Amino acid sequence: MRIYLDYNAGAPLRPEVRAAIARLCDADAANPAAVHHSGQRARRALEQARAQVAQLIGADPREIVFTSGGTESNNLAIAGAAQAHPARRIVTSGIEHSSILAPLEALARLGREVVYVAPDREGRIAPEAVADALDAPASLVSIGLANAEVGAVQEAAAMAEPAARAGALFHLDAAQAVGRIAVRVRDLRCDLMTLSGHKLGAPAGIGALYVRDGVAIAPALLGGPQESGLRAGTPNLLGAVALGAAVEAVSAALEEESARVGALSERLLALLRAAIPGLRLNGPRSNRVSNTLNLTFPGVLGESMLIALDLEGVEVSMGSACAAGAVEPSHVLLAMGLGREAARSSLRVSLGWNTRAADIERAAEIIARVWRRVRAAEPADSDAANGGGSRGADSSAEAAR
Repeated sequence: MRIYLDYNAGAPLRPEVRAAIARLCDADAANPAAVHHSGQRARRALEQARAQVAQLIGADPREIVFTSGGTESNNLAIAGAAQAHPARRIVTSGIEHSSILAPLEALARLGREVVYVAPDREGRIAPEAVADALDAPASLVSIGLANAEVGAVQEAAAMAEPAARAGALFHLDAAQAVGRIAVRVRDLRCDLMTLSGHKLGAPAGIGALYVRDGVAIAPALLGGPQESGLRAGTPNLLGAVALGAAVEAVSAALEEESARVGALSERLLALLRAAIPGLRLNGPRSNRVSNTLNLTFPGVLGESMLIALDLEGVEVSMGSACAAGAVEPSHVLLAMGLGREAARSSLRVSLGWNTRAADIERAAEIIARVWRRVRAAEPADSDAANGGGSRGADSSAEAAR
């Protein structure tokens, strides 16, 4: 049996989601914009899903815009804010997901000034650094609430006031945070927030953008009045209902599930540290989503480990799923100060709703055995074994964290 440890890339469908999809398919729901009985039944299902998503993050249902996923939500937030607000400056960080960095690069080519705040060595972004970058009028601050690769949870609420003073909208990419920690939009004081369905156990192809009441952004698609005029076209009713079922399941046991997954994550880390000398955890020891471990394996290439683990039935990743297949080291790890070789020797292990204690015990044994075999057969550059580049001098201390 395969052991799936790549929940940050996407979670398996939850049974509650499968059941909701089956019920909707049996109902033969119509277009939610239609005025006849079947259309209105579809409309009720769509609005129930909207209410479920809103409740999870403490929003009003009218503030939820359904999208095709996290990438579209990020693009809608960024492009929509830039079109609606003329200030040239936009503030982000160097460790964001590609669906934030790529649209910002496109805006920079059109003349916008994009300021990249550097993280510390654990992947944390200082609110003071964001405030310093907002010394001129700005249109947008766009930050990931929880980093997809190392799991660092940012002090987002402290960034809201300097963003407001600079006239900027405050956007949080919460795709990796929602469902893993408690997320309330009022507490975070954000104007825009991204959610992604397949991180929660819904199918890929559905997501949402929270747009605070009174916030103006330009629409992504033009046509009909759907989704408050921000995304024209017939909505993905099946996806929305699936997302609603996923967030209901998450809401029912968020605290307990976070603790359970966190305990499994700690168990896996302890087993691997005992078996692999020099193993290093990248990212903060605390203030991170509990399901995520980004690990540097000394003396091996990450891609060699990844392939060997897959052949043994353990599925992990080298970082963001959107970078799958690339042999370049993670831009997140490089921005945090790791050398290129250490970054290329790193893998991300992420747990989720269907991870069990037996999976962890078995995975730890396989990962350690595969590391020994790969290390013997294909020793990487000695720089990787020492932590990489200029960080070799302090690698032993960090490995013991």
